[in-house]
Amino acid sequence: MAVGLWSIVEAHKPKAASGDSDAVGYAVGLLGWVLAGGVYVAAKGSIDEMPPWTLCFFRLLIATLILVPFIRRHFPEMRAFLRKHWLHALFIGAIGLGITQGLMFTALSYTTAVTAGIIFSTTPIITLVLARFFLHEDMGPWQVAGSIVAFAGIVVIAIKGSLAVLFSLDLGVGDLIVVCAAVVFSFYAVLLKRAKFELPRLSLLVILMSGAVIATFPFFVVELFNGDHANLALKGYLALAYVAIPGGALMYFLYNWSIDVLGASRAQGLLYSQMVFTALLAWLILGEAIEWYHLVGAALIIVGVILVTFLKPKPAVTPAQ
Repeated sequence: MAVGLWSIVEAHKPKAASGDSDAVGYAVGLLGWVLAGGVYVAAKGSIDEMPPWTLCFFRLLIATLILVPFIRRHFPEMRAFLRKHWLHALFIGAIGLGITQGLMFTALSYTTAVTAGIIFSTTPIITLVLARFFLHEDMGPWQVAGSIVAFAGIVVIAIKGSLAVLFSLDLGVGDLIVVCAAVVFSFYAVLLKRAKFELPRLSLLVILMSGAVIATFPFFVVELFNGDHANLALKGYLALAYVAIPGGALMYFLYNWSIDVLGASRAQGLLYSQMVFTALLAWLILGEAIEWYHLVGAALIIVGVILVTFLKPKPAVTPAQ
């Protein structure tokens, strides 16, 4: 989902460079996350009309084609980049923006949009843990504590607040698929950070999305051969249009704009509002219930995120010579 651009920002850490006011930056950033939250709702609502990988493939394809005109001036730079890094970049895009989204849309066949949105919001924490092992980045005691607290939040939601479910290991298939999607996405974030690609954000995003289009095409073909065809009525067409245009291309464009205005750190601080918007939209549009265990799990995840994000370990100070 939208966190794909968050990972690109993490890898680049650009500075704010815009004449727009902070109010504009926060407004467009929040609007972007509202649109991102709506993707879960649209995907859930169109399950009976469009298979998950078909929806994923066409969302990526349409959104990529819409964004291409906005990065035309970077074509020479992108060609030079692809000559050196085409396989690496397409692979990273395939797993992060393709496989992850396909898994998420598949999970929505088995779980609620509320649950999926809350569990997937833990990806920055999972990324932090993976970066500790694969990039040897420091994790202070607050990061460890935050990771444990956030994991407890996932468990509360997955077992629906029932110890009987935990002891019987009768966990929901959809919830487990969301966790898998979050782990796959976190690997993508680590790989992207390690790659340190030097390319403008939106141009890099289009290349990564192209890799995702290529990766999801075989899954779309498999669904066709299995007779799992799209049977689109008005609801299905509206859902596809939403996830590809306002929930795809426009959402990425708005978030990119908010980064230019606010800078990376402040723009990323809005990321966790997606969880709230997803829950509210699912409640309003789909009539999904927000249960007590959703609130408890979300609270634990938010506390974990605060511990991880705002209480970072201080770098070692070298004594003056």
